[in-house]
Amino acid sequence: MSDTSPFNLRPARLTDAERIFTLIRQHPDELVPKPMGDIVAIIDRFVVAEVEGEIVGCATYSILPEIGTAERATVELQSVAVGAAHRRLGIGRALVERLLERIAAFEPAEALVLTFAPGFFAKLGFSEIPKSKVMHKLYSGCLHCTKHADPFTCPEIAMAKKLKGERVSG
Repeated sequence: MSDTSPFNLRPARLTDAERIFTLIRQHPDELVPKPMGDIVAIIDRFVVAEVEGEIVGCATYSILPEIGTAERATVELQSVAVGAAHRRLGIGRALVERLLERIAAFEPAEALVLTFAPGFFAKLGFSEIPKSKVMHKLYSGCLHCTKHADPFTCPEIAMAKKLKGERVSG
């Protein structure tokens, strides 16, 4: 944690899985729940935000090789969550920016989000795209959702940010 920031970002650890699980479940209207086993399986892809040692935010990503070519796969940002008591501190923005930095090393064509908070992601350079452009993601990822009859009745907004040329040098 820096002297000016009230929070610290770090890679998740296995011991964080239960708190991540709980944090995601605290947002049933905004996030698709992840089973504990899925969180553990991808714990190395999670970033968490801490305030005074307590995990108050998380975010992860998934590589979607089926969108675009294998060399220029799309990466979906998922489970971006910040506890209600810690919102409006820049934690969500910092989590997304950290994931974008991390995935830039893979050189994906774009980052994708399915979100109920399009204004938040628009401020980070994401633009709305038609859901028809991410059909495979919709039907593979939304297949088990019990909230809506099909992905096109779901009010989630598909958004993307082009990443071509936004590599991390080094």
